[in-house]
Amino acid sequence: MSKRWQVQDAKARFSELIETSLAEGPQIVTRRGVDTAVLVAIDEWRRMEERARPELKELLLAPEARTDTLTPPRRKHRTRLAPRFE
Repeated sequence: MSKRWQVQDAKARFSELIETSLAEGPQIVTRRGVDTAVLVAIDEWRRMEERARPELKELLLAPEARTDTLTPPRRKHRTRLAPRFE
């Protein structure tokens, strides 16, 4: 069960926050009573990232085009000045 930490308590007892996150699961940090951030163990974070990444089959069968995720971004090249012939 996740526990809520006020931001000042989280800062003052950061090591305890980390240990509690590792032992008990995600910990919620609040600012002025509003949920603001969550501290999770890195293994859990990586599992969540992996599950969120679409598989190739899902991309190919999707009704809308998703070419943004299939092609890597182009590198920006400097433009060269044209040579001057005299």
